[in-house]
Amino acid sequence: MAHHTYRIEATSAAPLEVVFAVLADGPGWASWAPSVGHASYEREGDPPPHGVGAIRRFGARVGPKSREEVVGYVEPSFFAYVALSGPIPLHGYRSEVRLAPTAAGGTSIEWTGAFDSWAPGMGAFIRRLVGGFARGLVQESERQASTPPNP
Repeated sequence: MAHHTYRIEATSAAPLEVVFAVLADGPGWASWAPSVGHASYEREGDPPPHGVGAIRRFGARVGPKSREEVVGYVEPSFFAYVALSGPIPLHGYRSEVRLAPTAAGGTSIEWTGAFDSWAPGMGAFIRRLVGGFARGLVQESERQASTPPNP
């Protein structure tokens, strides 16, 4: 079994609080994350609903879903989760997302992770997948930051 790690960096023009809100909203991923057609909570966390202990279910609209548990939640700068089960052949998956304000008022994103897998090409596949999530997070955060609130 091979050990894999990744580190994805991105920058959003959106403020830190907006980026964190988009990232932490598990069910919201279905509207912006590539390849996620279904996203829901099996269990809410502390603080509700997105915090530590939340179990999120992600996947395509049909077919098997991955289950992840939120293990780190420090609003608005840190979010971590581990994979509990799912159709992707990996073990010991943990991901951490660190957010920091930029001098221009935006947000610096550092998304890291590690896991083991016996399947060839899994390291590159997960890096591409999470890279797409990071790009989607930037786009959705900037969209939400530029949309005026409803009165």
